[in-house]
Amino acid sequence: MPDHGSWYQATARGRRTWPRLAGRVAADVCVVGGGYTGLSAALHLAERGYAVVLLEAEHVGWGAAGRNGGQVGSGQRRDEAELTASFGLALARRLWALGEEGKAIVRERVARHAIDCDLKPGQLIVAARAADTAALRARPGRLARDFGYDAMRYVPAAELGAMLGSKVFHGGLLDTGALHLHPLNYALGLARACDTAGVRIFEGSAALGCSASDPATVRTAAGEVSARHVVLGCDGYLGRLEPRIAAHLMPINNFIVATAPLGATRARTLIRDDVCAHDTRFVVNYFRLSADHRLLFGGGENYRRGFPADIGAFVRPHLLRVFPQLADVPLEYAWGGALGISRTRLPHLGRLAPNLFFAQGYSGHGISIASLAGRLIAEAVAGQAERFDVLATLPAPRWPGGTLLRWPLLVLGMLYYSLRDRL
Repeated sequence: MPDHGSWYQATARGRRTWPRLAGRVAADVCVVGGGYTGLSAALHLAERGYAVVLLEAEHVGWGAAGRNGGQVGSGQRRDEAELTASFGLALARRLWALGEEGKAIVRERVARHAIDCDLKPGQLIVAARAADTAALRARPGRLARDFGYDAMRYVPAAELGAMLGSKVFHGGLLDTGALHLHPLNYALGLARACDTAGVRIFEGSAALGCSASDPATVRTAAGEVSARHVVLGCDGYLGRLEPRIAAHLMPINNFIVATAPLGATRARTLIRDDVCAHDTRFVVNYFRLSADHRLLFGGGENYRRGFPADIGAFVRPHLLRVFPQLADVPLEYAWGGALGISRTRLPHLGRLAPNLFFAQGYSGHGISIASLAGRLIAEAVAGQAERFDVLATLPAPRWPGGTLLRWPLLVLGMLYYSLRDRL
C-alpha cells in the first residue's frame, strides 16, 4: 500500500525513525503494531514499570492511525439506543462510559505530552435523509436522562444551514464534547512519549509469527523477541499473522482528499465553527477543515485489495454532492487506508492464550477506543482484567465465509446499502 499523497504525511511534526530489529531481545511485553492500540498499550505498560518492545512493520502511524479522518466521537461506534436494545441499560451505560474514557485519554495524552496535533472540540452529525432526523432529535434527551451526557443538542435544518455551507442535510446534532485532531501527529506524539518512557521501538520489523509458549517468541525477518506477554494491535493490517481472529475482522478501504488552501474566510463558509462533521449515510461522508484552511473530505469505500487508480477522481463526486461550490477548487492530496470492521461495529478484544492479548475492529471509531484498549490491556497484563473483560465478553461473530469468502459476500451487502444511500 503506497504511503504518499497524504496531507497528514506532508504536515507531520516531530517525525523520527527507529531501527529495525536485528538479533534476539527480551522484554516483559512485546507489542505488535505501531498504531493507536500498540502505542497506547506500550505507553501504559511502560508507565506501570514493564519492559516493552514495540514492533512496527513499516513506520509508526503508517496504518489507519496516520490515514483516518481525525474525528473523535463520543461513546461507542454504536449509539446508546442500539446498545440499550442489545445489552440492557446497565451494560449500555458502562459501554458508554468506557467510550467517554477513551475520549478523555486522548485529551490527557495530548496535554501531558504536549502533542502538537491541532486538537479542537466539536462534531456535527448531519441527517442525509429527512427520515433520519427523528432518531437525531431523540438522542440529546436520552443521553442527558439515561447517560448523564449533556453536551449534545439537536440543530434544525434552518440553523444547520448557517453552520454548514451545504444544502443537502435535513438537520443534525452538535456534540460539543467530541473532538477532532491531526491523527498522524497524535500517533507520532504517542510514539515520542513511548520512547521517553523507555519503550524500545523497532520499525520495518514485521512480526511473522508468535509461538504458543510462555515466554512467547515473536519472530521477524531479522530477529526475535522473547516476552512474557504479547499484544497484537494490528486491526485492519493484521493480514495472516493470526488466523484465529482474522475472520472476526473485515478490512475495508476508505479514501480522503484535501483541497487546495481556501483561505480562512472561504473555509469558514463551509464549516462556520471549525467543527468536524459526518453524515448518517451507511457509507459515511465526513469532513472538516485543516489548520491551513483546506477542506479534508472522506467519501467512498471499496471492498477489494487495491486502491482506485485515481483516488481524487474517486472521491470528488462525493465531495461535490455536499459542496458543489468547490467545483473550481483543485484537490492537492488524495490518500486511502484500511480500517477493521467488526460485524457488531463494537471493538473486538480478547485473549488467545493467558499471555496473548489482542484488540481490533474499531469500525471507524478507533482514535478514542484504541487509546482506551491500550489502557485496558495494560490493566489486564497487570492482573486487573475486570474492565478489559467488559469488552472481551461482548459478542464477536465471525464474518460469513471466513477469510476466504468474506470479501465477495461483503461486496454484495455493501452494494445493497450503497444503492440505498443513493436512493
